[in-house]
Amino acid sequence: MNIMRIVVLDGYTLNPGDNSWDGLAKLGDLKVYDRTPADQIVARAKDADVVLTNKTPLSRQTIAELPKLKFVGVLATGFNVVDIQAAKERKIPVSNIPEYGTDAVAQFTFALILELCHHVGLHDQSVKAGEWQNNVDWCYWKSPLIELAHRTIGIVGFGRIGRRVGDIAHAMGMKVLAFDTYHGNSPTYAPFAWAEKDELFAQADVVSLHCPLTPENTGMINRKLLGTMKKSAFLINASRGGLVTENDLAEALNNGVIAGAALDVVSTEPIKGDNPLLKAKNCILTPHIAWGALEARKRLTATSVENVAAFIKGKPINVVNP
Repeated sequence: MNIMRIVVLDGYTLNPGDNSWDGLAKLGDLKVYDRTPADQIVARAKDADVVLTNKTPLSRQTIAELPKLKFVGVLATGFNVVDIQAAKERKIPVSNIPEYGTDAVAQFTFALILELCHHVGLHDQSVKAGEWQNNVDWCYWKSPLIELAHRTIGIVGFGRIGRRVGDIAHAMGMKVLAFDTYHGNSPTYAPFAWAEKDELFAQADVVSLHCPLTPENTGMINRKLLGTMKKSAFLINASRGGLVTENDLAEALNNGVIAGAALDVVSTEPIKGDNPLLKAKNCILTPHIAWGALEARKRLTATSVENVAAFIKGKPINVVNP
């Protein structure tokens, strides 16, 4: 039996040293690269039967230059880094990781929301700068402190992650509105309601995005939609940066159209120095880390092993280009 040659093109973010590749190594001859520049993809993958990638792109041209390639595993849920049609024409299955970060992303979403509500980091810095010990009163706050109970969260995209965000919001006493093109079963808690997008944005105190990026919704968070929100509202994006028209959001924040935003994703990653959100008022930015808890990364790795093993057995799973 021929030994499968397996190449991981960009393994560092998944395993910076705390997450084992042993499961993959048992399936074949494994080579892991921390990062692969575009001009080295073909050289590193030319002899591979299996290529695994997180964000390193596999274009039509690149796939054409990999004659031995038989399977592509995407080390993420989103698979737009691979030209899946070009792979399909070569009868190369492409598999993704459909579920691994539900709890981690939902938890991180609330870390962003709570930071906007309390600015814990700001108050920590002020105490360590001596402001508390020199204060004439026994306590103080440097920004409004916001209680979430009885406020409304609007969740755009009510899949696994969106529903878990709804669970947490309900536990905190919030009213939940959800918008999705597919409803499925409604949650059993109350108050909950399905809403149209415009209705949700107008009514919510917090809007949290958890939908995939499509040609139809690219840039949907624009000046017009932001203008329908409450002036006291927050926007949260732990989904896809391309959902937001960033110039419009920066303008809305700077002009007080909405009160604040927290984003774990932006349109171009890593973020560019001229991104207007870097200087926008009350805008929290984190470097696409909602998925990064070790527990979530271990689940991702385990599923990637299952994907490769299933392919070797001739019954690929989680295929996105059937």
